Amino acid sequence: MMLDATHDPALRSWVPSAQAPDTDFPIQNLPLGVAAWGDGHVAIVIAIGDQVCDLARARAAGLLDGLDAAVAGALQAPTLNPLVALGRPALTALRGAVSRMLRADTPEGARAHATSALLTAASEVTMRLPVAIGDYTDFYASIDHATNVGSMFRPDQPLLPNYRHVPIGYHGRASSIVPSGTAIRRPQGQVAANPAGPPTFAPTARLDYELEVGVVIGRGNALGAPIPLAEAEQHLAGLVLVNDWSARDMQAWEYQPLGPFLAKNFATTISPWLVTLDALAPYRVAARGRTTEEPAPLPYLTEARDAAHGAFAITLEVWLRSAAMRAAGMPAVRLSRGDFSSMYWTLAQMVTHHASNGCNLQPGDLVASGTVSGPTKDSRGCLLELTWRGAEPITLPSGETRTFLADGDEVTLCGVCEAPGRPRLGFGGCTGIVEGG
Repeated sequence: MMLDATHDPALRSWVPSAQAPDTDFPIQNLPLGVAAWGDGHVAIVIAIGDQVCDLARARAAGLLDGLDAAVAGALQAPTLNPLVALGRPALTALRGAVSRMLRADTPEGARAHATSALLTAASEVTMRLPVAIGDYTDFYASIDHATNVGSMFRPDQPLLPNYRHVPIGYHGRASSIVPSGTAIRRPQGQVAANPAGPPTFAPTARLDYELEVGVVIGRGNALGAPIPLAEAEQHLAGLVLVNDWSARDMQAWEYQPLGPFLAKNFATTISPWLVTLDALAPYRVAARGRTTEEPAPLPYLTEARDAAHGAFAITLEVWLRSAAMRAAGMPAVRLSRGDFSSMYWTLAQMVTHHASNGCNLQPGDLVASGTVSGPTKDSRGCLLELTWRGAEPITLPSGETRTFLADGDEVTLCGVCEAPGRPRLGFGGCTGIVEGG
């Protein structure tokens, strides 16, 4: 979490749009992604303002000299997996070289500014998944979310006894993870109006979004070798936004006794930009503390640095625009606004727990936080909570009401980091439009 020259708030880029006050991608961010051009070219890129920079082309032009052979070789790959597998030091070195190349006050920046075809407008490329995701695990790390959902189904005991002791998670489906902009088809499955059944097979009538943050694994661990909490962040490459779409009626029927299955694995959307842990260093805050009534984490989930700096000050929002709103030219409406730093478990604790039994995590694996919700109604991160299981409908600016998502609804997740004296950093949008089943 050390700060260096790349974090200097005074830095300016020769790319004009990097100085725009509302950009997600100033020179202090430099997130990594994978872009595809219309001619079939695919490359690892950096976002800067409203442009993308092809890093392989930049190195070929002699603008990223000084990178070691392994990093240079990884830039030729069609995914970030070989790069993140090199570990945090490699990402730090690349970030430093790219920062010097894009700065307005360096010799490298002057040469890059004079190089033609180095940048492409972000609107002219298609962003792909940044990594080939081998495995996906989703946690349940917001105590506010867990309490709200638990109170709907178990009013006398919203939180089960294990929640405050163990990070709860389940294994998701990696093959159905899609990049922002991919249409989401309404799934079909078994649903039952009566908890005792019988079910019918039908399209879900309770399609929901879930506002989450995910971390991409960089350097993995060997099978049988746990990851100590003090070392966990060395295995984390960066963060993305995650929408874990959920079919709540299917989920209510199928989840006992083994938990989520078809209600979750039909689609998960992630944002295309990997915001590195280096970029997020100035926006680290203390982890959520435990009250005197709450148990302290077990020793393997306790570490002083994680307690002091393990959380991320990321403001998260959900925006919705219906088909009727788009047709009328109406803007999206914000449904909720939350704070990622309120999570009960840190990302490092989740990863340490995940590997505590010797499970081997691999480069490119995705570990998600679970729904991010806060203590107030306007900070609830899904419609299940926001409409209280459909009992409190939301009225949209168009006059339409929603308890759950309708066909044609466009859901966008946003995340922004802000701190006094620091530039605004963003994640870019994480968007999906619901299609009929």
